[in-house]
Amino acid sequence: MAAEARVSRWYFGGLASCGAACCTHPLDLLKVHLQTQQEVKLRMTGMALRVVRSDGVLALYSGLSASLCRQMTYSLTRFAIYETVRDHLAKGSQGPMPFHTKVLLGAMSGLTGGFVGTPADMVNVRMQNDVKLPAGQRRNYAHALDGLYRVAREEGLKKLFSGASMASSRGALVTMGQLSCYDQTKQLVLCTGYMSDNIFTHFISSFIAGGCATFLCQPLDVLKTRLMNAKGEYQGVLHCAVETAKLGPLAFYKGLFPAGIRLIPHTVLTFVFLEQLRKHFGIKVLS
Repeated sequence: MAAEARVSRWYFGGLASCGAACCTHPLDLLKVHLQTQQEVKLRMTGMALRVVRSDGVLALYSGLSASLCRQMTYSLTRFAIYETVRDHLAKGSQGPMPFHTKVLLGAMSGLTGGFVGTPADMVNVRMQNDVKLPAGQRRNYAHALDGLYRVAREEGLKKLFSGASMASSRGALVTMGQLSCYDQTKQLVLCTGYMSDNIFTHFISSFIAGGCATFLCQPLDVLKTRLMNAKGEYQGVLHCAVETAKLGPLAFYKGLFPAGIRLIPHTVLTFVFLEQLRKHFGIKVLS
C-alpha cells in the first residue's frame, strides 16, 4: 500500500519566512546599521544600546512592515519556484535529485526572487537605517507601502530597482546556500538511517544551510546595503566595491558576526516553520 506524504503549497515559503522575520528583525536591523558605518565605531552590542537609548526598544522593530513585504515578494518567489520545479522533477525521477541540479535551481530561483523583492528590500534598508540618522535627514516612511509610493513619486520608478543586479546576485547565493544545501543536508542525514524526518533533523539541516548562506553572500550583502542606502555617492556596483575595498579586505565582511547571528536563526526558523506547514497543511500525495 502506498504511503501518504505531503508537499508544500507554493506560498508556504513566504509565510514561513514572514514568521522567521518577525523573530529575527532586530538582528537584521543591527546588521544594516553596522554595514552602513563608514568607519567601525560600534559593535553589535554597542549599536543595540545606542538604538534603544536614542529611540526606545520599539526602534529595534523599525521597518518591520517593509521586512514582511520583502519576505512576501523575495522569499515567496524563490521558494515557490524552487519547490514547484523540484517537486515536478521529482515525480519523473527514479532517485534523489543531484546536488548540482539543486544548486542550479537554487541560483535561478534566487535570481528571480532577488529581482522581484528589490523594491521592498530597498525600503526595508532605508526604514531600518532611518533611526540612526539626524532628525532632519530621516525619510520617515509611515510603512512599507508609503515608502514604495514615495520613492516612486519622489525619485522615479527606476529608483525602486536600484541595486537590482546586486540583490539578484545575492538572492542567488543565499538560495543556493539555504534551499539547495538544506535539501542536500536533509537527504544525507536521512540516508544515514539514524535519524527520521523530524524537527531535530530539520534543525540540524537548516543550521548548516544557514552557515553556508552566510559565508556565500556576506560580501555582496555589504555592497547591496551600501548601494541601497546611498544618496548619490556611488556611480555603480564597481565604484561601490572600489570604495569599500579602500577600507581594507575585511570591510566586505563588516557585520559578519551579526549577519550570521541573524541569518542562521532566520534560516532555522524558516525551515522549521515550513516543515510544520507542510506536515499539517500540505498537499497530500502518494509516495
